[in-house]
Parts: sequence; structure tokens; C-alpha cells
Amino acid sequence: MSSTVAGILFLGSLILALVVVHRPLGDYMYRVYTATRHSRAERGIYRLVGADPDTEQTWGAYARSVLAFSLVSVLGLYLLQRVQQWLPLGMGPVRPDQAWNTAVSFVTNTNWQSYSGESTMGHLVQMAGLAVQNFVSAAVGMSVAMALVRGFARSRGERLGNFWVDLTRGTVRILLPIAFAGAVLLIAGGVVQNFAGPETVTTVNGGQQAITGGPVAGQEAIKELGTNGGGFYNANSAHPFENPRPWTNWLEIFLILLIPFTLCRTFGRMVGQVRQGYAIVAVMGVIALAGTGLTMAFQGAADGTVPTAVGAAAEGTETRFGVPNSAVFAAATTLTSTGAVDSFHDSYTSLGGMMTLLHMMLGEVAPGGVGSGLYGMLVLAVITVFAAGLMVGRTPEYLGKKIGPREIKLAASYFLVTPALVLAGTAVALATGNGRAAMLNDGPHGLTEVLYAFTSASNNNGSAFAGLGVGTVWFDTALGLCMALGRFVPMVLVLALAGSLVRQARVPESAGTLPTHRPLFVGMVASVTVVLVALTFLPALALGPLAEGIG
Repeated sequence: MSSTVAGILFLGSLILALVVVHRPLGDYMYRVYTATRHSRAERGIYRLVGADPDTEQTWGAYARSVLAFSLVSVLGLYLLQRVQQWLPLGMGPVRPDQAWNTAVSFVTNTNWQSYSGESTMGHLVQMAGLAVQNFVSAAVGMSVAMALVRGFARSRGERLGNFWVDLTRGTVRILLPIAFAGAVLLIAGGVVQNFAGPETVTTVNGGQQAITGGPVAGQEAIKELGTNGGGFYNANSAHPFENPRPWTNWLEIFLILLIPFTLCRTFGRMVGQVRQGYAIVAVMGVIALAGTGLTMAFQGAADGTVPTAVGAAAEGTETRFGVPNSAVFAAATTLTSTGAVDSFHDSYTSLGGMMTLLHMMLGEVAPGGVGSGLYGMLVLAVITVFAAGLMVGRTPEYLGKKIGPREIKLAASYFLVTPALVLAGTAVALATGNGRAAMLNDGPHGLTEVLYAFTSASNNNGSAFAGLGVGTVWFDTALGLCMALGRFVPMVLVLALAGSLVRQARVPESAGTLPTHRPLFVGMVASVTVVLVALTFLPALALGPLAEGIG
């Protein structure tokens, strides 16, 4: 069987598995976020944080809760890294700039790593700091998505739910049980789970190498499930202790895509129109299939002497996974906000590397991060119905809510935040000595590496193109700011949009209402997504990966 056919079967089996779990898991999450009773453990958490679980919040109170919780998380994780030399299972203190960058990275669900995990973070920091943020940062994204969905589902109100309830339920009832099951499967596949320290071994060449164990499987499961991406080891999911077998590679991709695709079913149930959820998941699926297929095609193209000899662009690819499966992994992690890697993106073909960039530039909405993908796609749906309304001369409506000047301003502002951060950050890096000093390559490839770093940080992805010395004070600070602004400014805009929508009365459908559950609307949203990205980023892509590919 050729590697291409095997890759297609690998991708097909993933799609089939996602289809099978879509309805039961989506309905389960719907019950989680609409339940009126709290468990005893959850009530204990509410008492601990001083929250009243039976009181709902306005969008402003919800946003303040998100920002306050995230600020405390950043400060706590920063402190944990700075004092880890005095903690059990610790290592030396992390540099201030790197501790800031890492704290912001994990709290914003970015998980960008400018350090080598096995030689920088002790086991306690990995578990009590990084792994905990893998759970709660994902739950924050899901909470904001649910608040926006309630804005569409409710009428003439002010309340969007309770952030502390949404955060707790997302963590306790959804992420924890699935991550536990995923960790058990990964352990069965050979992923390490222990508290072992570095062990010196003799290599086949007679050299000495320190091999570090640790609580890897537990962190690996939530790293993928929560679309986080931060690896226990510097090699991330290319390391055999994190991802030892082809079937664990399949499982990790499945975990990455599981919740982002399935939340569409939850959305449909909450707004009372399941077909609307199917329309959104169809948009995600069309874009994801196109992006994944192109990535596989570009990586499978034998362009050059060595690729021609081996039949594909195999540089930087783990032989136990192969080119097609690695391309699927790369597409999945950049179409979501995961950022995990099982191959070296800097070694991809120019057009294959461009696809990973383009996936992030789409706004990571196909299917996007846990929660963030859904609310990003809903914002694009709002922009689409507004544009369609202008074309036919009617007041645009979506899910019974009118899209007026306030709504479209918030939606447009949401879309503009990330491109502004990406393009401005790249320009400043290339214009300053500190930015250029970290570049290990020049020409179009060097530009692509810098563009990739700011795209990854601003979109809260976390994957790296490499070839760039980002572990400097300048890059740690600049990328940390991009991660924080790229996460929380859009969240506040989404919650403001939800607050504007929830105050409206539901408008009954009329002959002039655009049907938003049919293939026409699916194609319109997909087209708007691609066109907006093309207009925004095409000049930068033309100077980077496209110029390199043509050359």
C-alpha cells in the first residue's frame, strides 16, 4: 500500500470517528451547560472562590471575571516558575522574561515555548502549573463560546450565564473525564508517566545522554484535548515518550479535533435549531478538508533531488509516522489553536509551510481552538449575513437577531485585532536590531520564520517554524504581549457582542430572511473567511513562502 493511500485511509478514519462521536458528545455538553443542579464538589469550588452559582452575570461582569481569573493565573504561574528551585521535583529558576512569556503563553491557551521543557521545568511546575493551565485555559475558551451562544438563544435579557459555573463545569464534567481516558490510552501505547529524574545512558555512538522521565501522559492528553500544544519535551509530539506509535499519533489528532467540531452540535441544541449547528460544522469541515488535502499534496510532492529519490518531502519528518500522517497532524494543529508538532515545520516545502501559516491566518476557525473556534466562526457568520443583507437591501438577521451597526462594529473589530498584531509585530521585528539579531536565515525564508512566530503568538497557536532564536528578552516580551492581546481583546469583543444580542427580541423569519442552514450559506461563510484572509495577508505571503516557492 502506498503512503498516499495509507494517508487517505488515516484521514478517513479520523473523519469517521469524529462523525460517530459528534451527536452523543455534543448533546452531553449541551446538558452540562444547561443543567440547573450543581454537584457537591462544584459547590465546594464555588465557596472557595466566593462565587454564587445561582446568580447570572451581564456581559461586563462576565468579562471582568474572565480577565480577573486570567490575571491571577498569569501571576501565579510566573511566581511558580521563579521559585521552583525551592520546590520539590524542581529545577533552577526560570529567567524573568521567559517566565513572563511562558505564564502568558499557557494562560492564553497558546503554549508557545521558548525553552526546552525537560531541562527547564521541574515535574511540579509541569503538573501544578502548566498542566493545570492546560485545563482551565481551555475551559475559559469554552465558557466565552457558551456566553455568545446564549446571546443568540435568549431574548430581551441582560444575563449570559455565570463564568465561574461555566469554567468549573467545563473543567470537571468535560475536560477531566475525557483527558483521563485519553491518558490511560496513551500510557497503554507507551507514553511515559512517572516521576523519574534524568537518567544517563550510553548512545549507540558511545556518547552520554540524559533521558528525563516525568508525568507525561497526563499532560499529553489535555495538551491535545484542550488544543493547548505545549510539550513536556522540547521535541513535542515528535518525541517517542510523548507519541511513540502511529496509533497514538492518530489518537492525539482525534483529541485535538474532538471538542472544537463537536461544540457545533452543542450550539445547535442551545439555539433550538440543530441544523444551524450542522451548517457551522459544515463550514469548518469544508475549510479543514481543503487545507489538510493541500498540505498533504504539497508535502507529498517530490520536488528536488532528495524528495524525488524518497518520493516525498521527508526532511524533518518522523519515520514512524511518515509524510502523509505528519501532514495531517500539522494541518490539525494549525487549523486549531493547538500548536503541537510531530514534524519540523521549518523543513516543510515552501508551499507546505505556507499552508500551516494560512491555517492560522484564517483565524483558527476550522475548527479552531476549544471554544475559540466556535465563537470565531459565529463572528464570521455575523459578518457574512451583514454583507448579504447589504447586497439585497434588507436588514441582516442571524438566528432571529438583527445585525445592526453596533454588532457589525464589534464583529469587524474582532476580526482586525489579530492581523494588526501579526503584521505590526513582524514589521517591528524586521525593523529593529534586536529582532533581526535573532534571525538565523535571511531572504524570503527568514521573513516566513518571523511572520510565522507572530502569527502563531497572535492567534494563540503556539507552534514554531524554528530557525529563529526567540529565547531572547526582546522576543519573549514582544510575543508575550501579542499572546495576551490576541486572546483577551477578542474575548472582550465577543462578550460585548453577546451582550448586545441578548438584549434584542427575537425577530420572526420572513420572506426576506436569509436561510442560514443551507449549502448556499455554508459556501458564503467559507468564501468570506478565505477572502478576508487573502485581502489581509496576501502581500506578506507573497514576500515570504510564495516568493520562496516560486524561486
